[in-house]
Amino acid sequence: MALLNDLINLNLTDSTTKIIAEYIWIGGSGMDLRSKARTLPEPVTDPKKLPKWNYDGSSTGQAPGEDSEVIVWPQAIFKDPFRGGNNILVICDAYTPAGEPIPTNKRHAAAKIFSDPKVEKEIPWYGIEQEYTLLQKDINWPLGWPQGGFPGPQGPYYCGIGADKAFGRDIVDAHYKACLYAGINISGINGEVMPGQWEFQVGPSVGISAGDEIWAARYILERITEIAGVVVSFDPKPIKGDWNGAGAHTNYSTKSMREEGGYEVIKKAIEKLGLRHKEHIAAYGEGNERRLTGRHETADINTFKWGVANRGASIRVGRDTEKEGKGYFEDRRPASNMDPYVVTAMIAETTLLL
Repeated sequence: MALLNDLINLNLTDSTTKIIAEYIWIGGSGMDLRSKARTLPEPVTDPKKLPKWNYDGSSTGQAPGEDSEVIVWPQAIFKDPFRGGNNILVICDAYTPAGEPIPTNKRHAAAKIFSDPKVEKEIPWYGIEQEYTLLQKDINWPLGWPQGGFPGPQGPYYCGIGADKAFGRDIVDAHYKACLYAGINISGINGEVMPGQWEFQVGPSVGISAGDEIWAARYILERITEIAGVVVSFDPKPIKGDWNGAGAHTNYSTKSMREEGGYEVIKKAIEKLGLRHKEHIAAYGEGNERRLTGRHETADINTFKWGVANRGASIRVGRDTEKEGKGYFEDRRPASNMDPYVVTAMIAETTLLL
């Protein structure tokens, strides 16, 4: 008799050309990922060849009950690490039946910015450091922390090794490999400063693909924690007090920054970012004021400053960039719950179009 795991792990390529496509989109809160699956007659590698689909927007907070149909347009394809074979994950954005982007569709506006000739010419690269916290499911308390209590002070946990320092490594490694399998340009992982907190990095990715890859990686992480019976939190300050918050530091460079003389281009771009500091902060994640306090490796939310190798600055420039006179910089302001479409597009807009 077949066991449940045997059926889950069936290799469909042995018996059919049909595949399963998991359509993924962002719900009404801006952070709640939703998905549903459909059968397709054969493997597909081009999102333009995938059919559009629909869902009940009144159940996701994105449409009224009397006119609830929302249409999802396939935008990016990744291999499905859960079903394997030729099955795929499909990152979508959402539109009205008339073809207008719904208010929570941030990808559409970002794609316009990234398709601007001035932006395309500069080939913007992004490397996003996504921090997150693993929580015990029933008590909503970080993984590895004593129930109702606290672990020892921060210090030994960052990139830490051992059962008393690293909590949830099996989940983290499973996510790492699943992202590589899916075709996401994940470039690394590490344990973070607060116990139970981890980080993965995606990039360098060009333009809109950075947002697609972060959302696909978040979806895979949500699915893996679902299997493990653990909750993943993207809250920028999950625990009050003398504990580090969670960010999504965004590394950025353009073609001009990567070429000789690029350091001067970087300094001009940072100056432009400073002039729009309030606008960027407003778009960099909900609850970010709880994280950007001027402590715990952050600049104060109301202050814009930059520096070389300064982890307490709004913008950090690396020693190598300063030494070589070209390279990239890091925007340390985005919160862990930021929308990568919003942040990446806004950085490109501010530095290249204004």
